[in-house]
Amino acid sequence: MLNKISKYWWCQIIGWSVNIGISIFFVTTFGKADHLYIKSLILTCITGLAITHVMRLCIHHFRLLNKSLKKQVLHFILLTFIFSIIFGVASEGIDALLKYNPERAEKYTAAQRLFISSFNALWLMLMWNFIYFIYHHVEKNRNRELDTFRLEALVKSLELKTIKSHINPHFIFNALNSIRALVDENPERARTAITELSNILRSSMRAEKQETVPLQQEINIVKDYLALEHMRFEERLQIDIEIDPDTLQQPIPPMMLQTLVENAIKHGISKQIRGGTIRITSFFKNDHHELTVQNSGRLNGSLDSNTEGFGIKSTQDRLNLLYNGKAHFEIQDINGNMVESRVIMPVASIL
Repeated sequence: MLNKISKYWWCQIIGWSVNIGISIFFVTTFGKADHLYIKSLILTCITGLAITHVMRLCIHHFRLLNKSLKKQVLHFILLTFIFSIIFGVASEGIDALLKYNPERAEKYTAAQRLFISSFNALWLMLMWNFIYFIYHHVEKNRNRELDTFRLEALVKSLELKTIKSHINPHFIFNALNSIRALVDENPERARTAITELSNILRSSMRAEKQETVPLQQEINIVKDYLALEHMRFEERLQIDIEIDPDTLQQPIPPMMLQTLVENAIKHGISKQIRGGTIRITSFFKNDHHELTVQNSGRLNGSLDSNTEGFGIKSTQDRLNLLYNGKAHFEIQDINGNMVESRVIMPVASIL
């Protein structure tokens, strides 16, 4: 039953009850509260609750909270004065009905009594409107921030899904081209290659459901991919993998490492007459997780020659989206005839 009472009515009931309590406390402390005073006070507060509720209905009816700030303030001041007079009239009516405080009736005229009651009600109405106004402004700003966060999360989710949807077709077509090269030359190896490809696709389909995966899972995909490519390049492709065991459970974007390796083969190894080496390392350095992919070849002084296509761009975009600028990606020439792609990510706590 109590759960069905709205937050607004709880505030109304508690607020006017507190007003009754404070009034009785001060009267009993500095004077005497007789039964007529308590009756008058309770009836006045119940009337005040009803009047402020009508005032709230007017606020909603005239859509005051949707107006500009200047108009809101002016309308709230106007409502405060109007309903203060209404409250003053109601208070005088209650006192007259109960025949409470006849001395006051003899001391002041009806107009003076109405002015005093309306002036006293003005502060109550002013406080009520101020609290109501501030509450709705805070709530409105909070809802606006929540909507902004939801929109940003939705955009981020859509961007990540878009990136992922590009990665898989890009990889599949490259892998199928590798298999096609083996069909006529060596059917047995082609069948083995198809098995490797099915392992990779199965792993990538599982990865699609997550924003990050353990490095161990990525390493398994990359090993399958390199085994597939080694069938095509044979002795032209040398593979060197150095992984710190402590980094195997570190989360990384799914298919990111495979994308970097694929890019290294496509733009590096395949363009070398004698082939070359793919070197993959993973280790901790300066409280960060560093993942590097090195390949034989050169950038020829420009990143553009080695970053055409989707692989490198997707790596940059995904790191920015997932780590909010806390991860870093770079690609550069090293040691004369090697290209290094380096990803630096925050270290995640593993429970």
